[in-house]
Amino acid sequence: MTDSQAPAETRLDRWLCAVRLVKTRPIATRLCEAGHVRVNGVSAKPSTKVRAGDRVEAFIADRERVVEVVRPIESRVGAPVAVTCYVDHSPPPVVREIRPGIMAVRGEGRPSKRLRRELERLRRAADT
Repeated sequence: MTDSQAPAETRLDRWLCAVRLVKTRPIATRLCEAGHVRVNGVSAKPSTKVRAGDRVEAFIADRERVVEVVRPIESRVGAPVAVTCYVDHSPPPVVREIRPGIMAVRGEGRPSKRLRRELERLRRAADT
């Protein structure tokens, strides 16, 4: 999609899906209906129109996301193109301490083999 074909505004649920903040459009619709999405500080419906310059605040997958719309798009695009359509102002992900000295970052996935061994060593030490 070239800039001359880009719409001036688009539905919020379509835009959230198009820029890959959510996996599917029905998920975006449910988030909006549940009140987890705000546009420019106002609670938004799925049909709310977003334009360039709007600020979208959403609570997605246990994480607060704050993004500024750079370019409204309607169809899902590849990840490299999607990140050019918004500016991310989100706070860093929550880091919590599993055990003293071992930090876990939400969304980092499965612990590495080294980290699993450290956790097992700590568990054995706690049992004795």
